[in-house]
Amino acid sequence: MTPPAPARNLRALSSPAKSHESPAGLFYAAGAFLLWGAFPVYWKQMQGVSAFELIAHRIVWSLFFLLIVQAWRHRYGAMLAAFTSWRSFGLNLLSSLLLTANWTIYVWAVNRGNVIESSLGYFLVPIANVAIGSLLLHEKLRPLQWLAIAGATGGVGLLLLGVGHVPWIALSIAVTWAGYGFLKKQSPLGPIAGLTIETFVLFPFAAAALLWWHHTGEGALGRVDARTHAFILCAGIVTAVPLLLFASGAQRLRLTTLGLFQYVSPTVQFLLGYFLYREPFSQSQFAAYAMIWCGLILYSADGFWSQRKRLFG
Repeated sequence: MTPPAPARNLRALSSPAKSHESPAGLFYAAGAFLLWGAFPVYWKQMQGVSAFELIAHRIVWSLFFLLIVQAWRHRYGAMLAAFTSWRSFGLNLLSSLLLTANWTIYVWAVNRGNVIESSLGYFLVPIANVAIGSLLLHEKLRPLQWLAIAGATGGVGLLLLGVGHVPWIALSIAVTWAGYGFLKKQSPLGPIAGLTIETFVLFPFAAAALLWWHHTGEGALGRVDARTHAFILCAGIVTAVPLLLFASGAQRLRLTTLGLFQYVSPTVQFLLGYFLYREPFSQSQFAAYAMIWCGLILYSADGFWSQRKRLFG
């Protein structure tokens, strides 16, 4: 899954002063988040291929597709900002590593039968963002934000007690994506240009790994059926299309509206895991998730009222 760009890029795409929203914006945003939510169905088609190889393919084919998109949009110049200084290059390198870690954990977890816990990771991302803002940026938390963090923390604790183990998949997904968002806040690049640079930085390593696996006979290409080949080669398009829809939606919607859409993806994932893939979900897990969802409701309410105050005083 590749969820939405961080807050700074959203603000650049969606002016808080907008009082009108385009129906097309709602369509684009809904399409992006629904596609991200349906990603488990896509990755499940390639369960016989290792998560590491799938991510390498995703990086390689995404770069080719994104370069075509950037050429069509005449935005190559916007990517030069990534190479203007060592600091800029370092930020993009670190963000690309966190993004790869997030992708790999997610795909591995989905194909291992942990769709529900993966969805929990993305539910926890807003709370993790608030925590990072408080700890690293020294942002002051409002009372509802403290309650939201307390509810989410209590839910994770209940999972630990009820299931008997730390939900490390969910926590890893939340931490890597929140860390990625934190680094992206320092970048002047937009979401599409940023992803292009990140895949460009990782391309040599991904391509070398694919060549090595093919040489040793461990690679999938040339050794799997035509259907699996098609899914592998479409990884770049599948990665980029939701991002393009998201960027189009962000240009036409208020930041608050776009923020509420972020819960669509993990909700769809959760429903897929529970109803389609019949993953176990106990009463103790339900209670834990309820606490986390209450925290998210408080977080969303706080963001909504804070936005209204900024707009209307």
